[in-house]
Order: sequence, then structure tokens, then C-alpha cells
Amino acid sequence: MGNCHTVGPNEALVVSGGCCGSDQKTYMVGGWAWAWWLISDIQRITLEIMTLQPKCDDVETAEGVAITVTGVAQVKVMTDNELLGYACEQFLGKSVVEIKSVILQTLEGHLRSILGTLTVEQIYQDRDKFAGLVREVASPDVGRMGIEILSFTIKDVYDKVEYLSSLGKTQTAAVQRDADIGVAEAERDAGIREAECKREMMDIKFQADTKMADSKRELEMQKASFNQEVNTKKAEAQLAYELQAAKEQQKIRLEEIEIEVVQRKKQITIEEKEIARTDKELIATIKRPAEAEAYKMQQLAEGQKIKTVLTAQAEAEKIRCIGEAEAGSIEAVGKAEAEKMRLKAEAYQQYGEAAKTALVLEALPKIAAKVAAPLAKTSEIVILSGDGSRMTGELNRLLAELPVSVNALTGVDITKIPLLQKMTGQCQAAM
Repeated sequence: MGNCHTVGPNEALVVSGGCCGSDQKTYMVGGWAWAWWLISDIQRITLEIMTLQPKCDDVETAEGVAITVTGVAQVKVMTDNELLGYACEQFLGKSVVEIKSVILQTLEGHLRSILGTLTVEQIYQDRDKFAGLVREVASPDVGRMGIEILSFTIKDVYDKVEYLSSLGKTQTAAVQRDADIGVAEAERDAGIREAECKREMMDIKFQADTKMADSKRELEMQKASFNQEVNTKKAEAQLAYELQAAKEQQKIRLEEIEIEVVQRKKQITIEEKEIARTDKELIATIKRPAEAEAYKMQQLAEGQKIKTVLTAQAEAEKIRCIGEAEAGSIEAVGKAEAEKMRLKAEAYQQYGEAAKTALVLEALPKIAAKVAAPLAKTSEIVILSGDGSRMTGELNRLLAELPVSVNALTGVDITKIPLLQKMTGQCQAAM
């Protein structure tokens, strides 16, 4: 019996041992493997990247200058079965720290040996080449351990006698000198080139302005020509459009007239039918009833006429009878009045002027009443006059006109009655 063991892609599984004393080993990366109980051994080794920082202090170079170099290396266990077997033989059962320590010492030994063959300038100025040389020399040794160097770079290079600083100062001064000379020459060349460029620029600008003016003039002339052609075409198109629109409008108008004629004919036909229908309707609703009504009225008029004639005859007979009765009555009254007047005349004749005066005096109140009737509704009469004699004159005028009014109404001249003459004289004497 046994178990199935699995492993991730960052580890390698090593199964060793087996039946009958087998020395076969199985390497599994990122998978699973079967292991027997008691007779198989299961071990694991990491495949992750390991970062190392090899450092060599005060190592003398080929010129005898002591420098300190620090590098950074990235290494890992290779996954090829043969090389993985080498790594397992070297490091299986060791911790990551122990593996790093072995590889670090190997890299530092190779780094120290290579520093002794190079000058400070070679190391400092071409670090990539120096790092590549270290990687090239150390790779076979670490490869026999099943380790692969993924990268190796120089992190820092310095010394305690300021050799690098002095070298940098000399180089800096030379570079600064060359830089100043280069700047001066560059400025000189730049000034010359700038003047030449300005001259060329002015020439080019003048040519460009000339060409631009020519192009602008040609453009304006072409635009004017195009505008003239466009306006001509527009005018022709507008006239053609208006002409065609007028023709179409005329056709539409003709069609409308024909439609109106047809509609008018139909309207006339409808109106004729409507007139005929209205005539029939009038005959049925007005004429026939009117004729019947006229006949009715005629018959009623005939009856009314006969009735009126008979009524008039009866009324005439009645009036005749009433008239005869009234005539008799009036005749009797007239005879009585005549007799009365005759007796009055005899009395007036007998009494003479006194009778006439009595008759006038009897009529005067009635005359005064008739004359004063319009003034019955008058509450007050005010006569304005600033002169008292004028008021008196007005009263005398009224009294003087009174006999004339009485004479006009009765035919009697009261101024000739002695009694009134006497009374008038007394009144005038009193005033």
C-alpha cells in the first residue's frame, strides 16, 4: 500500500527507494507521484528564485588598488531531470538559507578572482561587461550544482582611498573643458547658422509671400470666375425653375378650372333637382294647403258676409228704432228748451239791461274758471319789477283786456253796462 503525493510548480518532489532494494529515483515538478509505505522516501526541494548579494571587501585590482564591490544575483534550481538530480545530490535536505550560503560563497570566490585581473577603470566604466564576465565564469561551477544564474549585476563599486573620486574629478575636469569648448564652438556655429537660417528664412519668406500673393490673386480671379459661372447657372436655374413652376401652375390652374366646371355642372344638376324637389315640396306643403285654406276662408267669408249682412240689417233696424225714439225724445226736449228760451227771452226783454247784466254776471265765474284752469297746478306766481308804477300798469293792462275777452267769448260788451262802468270808475279813482 502507499499514498499519492502532489506538488506545486514551485517545488520538486523526489521519491526514492522501492521494492527489492531499488535505487531508482523519481523527480516530479508540478504534478503527483505514488510512494509506497515504509519502503519509499518523499522529499521536496524548492524551485523558487533565490536572491543573493555577493560582496567583496577591499579586494586589490590588477593595479593594486583596494576596492569594495557589491553585486545582486538571481539564482534557482534547474528543472531538467539530470541537473535536478545534481541539485538534489547537493542540497536535498538543506534549508533555503544553507543553499543560499553555498551559492553565495561560490559567487564571491569567482567575483574576487575576476577583480584581481581587471583595473579600476575597467570595473567602474563597464559594469555590464564585468557582470557578464562573472556570470560566464561562475555558471559552470554552479551549474554542476544544478543551479542556474538567471541574472547578475554590479550594485556598487567604491574604495577607501578616494581613487575613484580622483579619477572622476580628472575625468570631470576634462569633460567640463571639452564641454565648455564644445559649447563655445556650438554657440559660434549656432550664431553663424542662425544668421544663415535667418537670411534663408527671409529669402524663403519673400518667395513664399510672393507665391502667396500670386496664389491669392489667382485664387481671387478663379473665385470671381467661379462665382460668375455659379451666379449665371443659378440665374438660369432660377429662371428655368420659375418658368417650369409657371407652366406647372398653369396646368394646375387648368385642372382646377376643369374640376370647378365639373363641380359647377354637378352643382347645377343638384340645384335643378333641388328646385324640382322644392317645387314639389312647396306644392305639397304650401300650395295645396293654401288652396284648401283659401277655399276654407272663402267659405268662411261667404258665411261671415251673410252673417254680417244679417247682423247689419238687424243693427240698422235697431238703430232706426233707437233713432226714431231719440228723435222723438230730442224733439220733446227741443220743444221744452225752445219754450224755456222763449220764456227767458220774454223775461230778458221785459227786464232789459238788468237781465243782460245778470246773465253776464252769471257767466263770468264760469269764464274765470275756464281761464284759470291752466293755472290750477301753479303754486306761486312771482312778478319781478323794480318799479311800483310798472306793476300798477300791468294790472291796469290786464283789467283793460278783460272786457275784450268777455266780448269775444259772450258777444256782450260789458264796458257799456252802466253798473260795470260805475264800478270801473270807482276802482280807477281808488287807485
